[in-house]
Amino acid sequence: MTVPPAAVDHWPILETRNVRWPDEAACEAWARDLAARPGIAQAFIALHGSLGAGKTTFVRHLLRALGVQGRIKSPTYAVMEPHMLADGGEAAHFDFYRFGDPREWIDAGFRDVFARPGLKIAEWPDQAAGLLPVPDLRLQIAPQDDDQRRVTVLACTPLGRALLG
Repeated sequence: MTVPPAAVDHWPILETRNVRWPDEAACEAWARDLAARPGIAQAFIALHGSLGAGKTTFVRHLLRALGVQGRIKSPTYAVMEPHMLADGGEAAHFDFYRFGDPREWIDAGFRDVFARPGLKIAEWPDQAAGLLPVPDLRLQIAPQDDDQRRVTVLACTPLGRALLG
């Protein structure tokens, strides 16, 4: 399902949680907990935050917790990096920071990626507004004065609500 650009800021919010990550270990622990929840391997997670907020760090911890082996790099230039999960499922990590042409969406086959089963995680989803489905979870990661992060987690679908437990 594609959301029209005007509706992006009006996704349904079924539940909101505020989380603090005092350090990277807390981010890793939260990612491990999320990875253990039923349904995560079929979720779409949208990550928001400034440069250096910790979006890619969170993705690395989540994918590691789901059994991804090898290097987990940021897809900043490739736009998408595919991964195989330990259970045989697929994950697609997107970084739309440099995304600018909606035709690229079709040319790259992203519509097909989102139509397939599997985990999808998108950094900078606003750059692909109007092309992405409603996320199950939306994380707004805000760096604090030190290494801490304040994270607002929005469940936008029933699956997202279930993932929040």
